[in-house]
Amino acid sequence: MPLQGTMLAVSAYAELTQALDLGTGRAPQALSRSMALASGTAAGQGDRVWSDRRTLAASATEDLDLAGVLLDAFGTAITFARIKGIVIAAAAGNTNNVVVGAAAANPWATLLSATGTVTLRPGAFLAVGTGAADATGYAVTAGTADLLKVANSAAGTAVTYDVHIIGASA
Repeated sequence: MPLQGTMLAVSAYAELTQALDLGTGRAPQALSRSMALASGTAAGQGDRVWSDRRTLAASATEDLDLAGVLLDAFGTAITFARIKGIVIAAAAGNTNNVVVGAAAANPWATLLSATGTVTLRPGAFLAVGTGAADATGYAVTAGTADLLKVANSAAGTAVTYDVHIIGASA
């Protein structure tokens, strides 16, 4: 089944202003990046997608198995060989943080290393995408480097997060 309409886009804009004698000085600053993938497994392509809204109990953790355990929207098991784009967003209503990375065993280490983590405060998000010429992406190795750990940072309350992963099966 082909993957169609695959896009990841991030944009940031800010403008510094300062009052001057005869007006206002402005320094607009912008950065935006986008990634569009055709259907397939080569550079600039993807053929697998998985997304979900998930809730973790207080102090709980889970390992998202990127190779053979997650189910797509049609109930078919997904095996990612390469991740081309990922977005993880912590719900704004969370009290605790969502911590991503550093699975105890078989960590998916090509993005954050085996022990690296990213802390997403309530309402925060992380978005990573590969370039159109990148055939490798972020490699997943089934059985040895395929677990993405997601954790609730503290006791007391649950956390909710959204995750969207685009990748390739080969």
